Amino acid sequence: MSNEMIGVLVIITVFVLMFLRVPIAISMVIPASIGIIYLKGWDTLLTAINSVVWSQSYHYTLSTIPLFVLMGQLLFYSGVTDDLFKTFKNWFGNMKGGLGIATIGASAMFATASGSSVATTGTMGVIATKEMLKAGYSKSLTGGSIVAGGALGILIPPSTTFIIYGMITEQSVGKLLAAGIVPGIILTLFFMLTIYICILIKPSLISAPTNYVVSWKERFSSLSSNIWIISLFLLVMGGIYLGYFTATESAGVGAFGAFIIGIVRRRLTLENFKDAVMGTLRTTGFLFAIVLGAFILNYVLVLTRVPNLLAEFFITSNLSTTTIFILIVCLFILLGAIMDSLAMMVVTIPILLPILEIQNFDLVWFGVIIVLVVELALISPPIGMNVFVLKGVTNELELVDIFKGAVIFIIPILALVTLLYIFPDIAMFLPNSMD
Repeated sequence: MSNEMIGVLVIITVFVLMFLRVPIAISMVIPASIGIIYLKGWDTLLTAINSVVWSQSYHYTLSTIPLFVLMGQLLFYSGVTDDLFKTFKNWFGNMKGGLGIATIGASAMFATASGSSVATTGTMGVIATKEMLKAGYSKSLTGGSIVAGGALGILIPPSTTFIIYGMITEQSVGKLLAAGIVPGIILTLFFMLTIYICILIKPSLISAPTNYVVSWKERFSSLSSNIWIISLFLLVMGGIYLGYFTATESAGVGAFGAFIIGIVRRRLTLENFKDAVMGTLRTTGFLFAIVLGAFILNYVLVLTRVPNLLAEFFITSNLSTTTIFILIVCLFILLGAIMDSLAMMVVTIPILLPILEIQNFDLVWFGVIIVLVVELALISPPIGMNVFVLKGVTNELELVDIFKGAVIFIIPILALVTLLYIFPDIAMFLPNSMD
C-alpha cells in the first residue's frame, strides 16, 4: 500500500472516530500512531513523541492559553459579567430589540476577557435568558441572540482559537489577536443590526411593548462598573500592539490584573479562586490534548505527503484564487455542520497549509477567516456547540427554538467573510502596523 493511501486512510479514520464521538485527541492520536508504525516502525513513533509532543509541550506560546483562560475565569467570579449586561441594558433596553442588542454587546465585552465561545455563551445564557423571555421576546430570538453573542468569544481577543491556530501554522499569536479586533467590532455591529432588522420585519418576535425606562444619570453611572474590564483589555492588547509585551507576557499581565480586580471588588473569595483555578485546569487540559494530538497527526501527514499532493492537484486544476477560497470556505462550513469546530480546524489546517501558501494567502488574514467559519459552525445545526451549551444552562429554551433563532445569524458571518476577502486590510491593518 502506498504512503499516500496510508495518509488518506489515517484522515478517514480520524473523521470516523470523531463522528462516533470518540474524544478528539484520541481520534487523532490513535490513527496517526498506527500510520507512523506501519510506515516507519515503533522507533519512529517514539522519536515523533519525543521530538514533537515532548518538545511542543514546553513551547513558550502554549502557556498563553491557561493564562488567558484564568483571566476569564477570575473576571467571571468577580461579578463583572452581571455589570456588563446591566450597562448595555440601561443603554439599549428602550430600543426595539434592545435586550437582544444588549446581550450581543455584553457578550462582546465579556469576550475581551474570556477567550472562549463556550464560556461566553454559558455565562450570558444564565444572565440574559430570563430577562429576555420576561420582556416578551420569542424563544427563537432569545436563543439566537445569546448563541450568536457567545460566538464572538473566539473572534474578539484574547482568543484560545487564535492561539491554537498560531501554534499549528507557526504565525505570530500577537498579530493574530490584533487581527481579530476590527472584524470582532464589525461582527458585533452586524449582529446588533440583524436583531433590529428582524424586529422591523417581524414585530411579533417581541410579544410585549418595550417599556424599559432608565434615566441618563443611571446610564452614565453604570459605565463606571465596566471600567475594570475595559482597562484590562486596553492594557493586555495595547501592550501587545505597542510591543511592550509578548502574547504570553500579556496573558500573564491579564491574569494578574483580573486577580487584582477580583480583590478590589471584594467578590473573589478563596472558594471562588479555587473554582477559577479548577475551571482553568479542565479547559487547559482539554485544549492541550487536542493541540498535541494535532502535532502527531501533522507528523504522519508530512510522511505521507497528502497535503502536498492536494496542493499539486489544485495547482494543475487551474482554478482561480477566488474559486479555491470559496471551496475551502464551503469545506469548512460542511465539516462544521457534522463535527466539532475545534477538531475541524486542527485536522484540516495542516492538510490545507500548502495550498494556502501556494495561493499566497496571508496566514494571519486567513486565521480570521477560519475563526469566522468556526463561529458559524458553533451556531449551525446539527452540531452547533453553543446551542447545546445554552440548552445546558437553561430549561426555558428548547434546542429547536435556539437553532431556529441561530440560523439567521449565519448571514452576517458570511457577509463579513465576503467583506474580508474583498477588503483584507480590515483585518490586516492593525497587524501590519505592528511591524
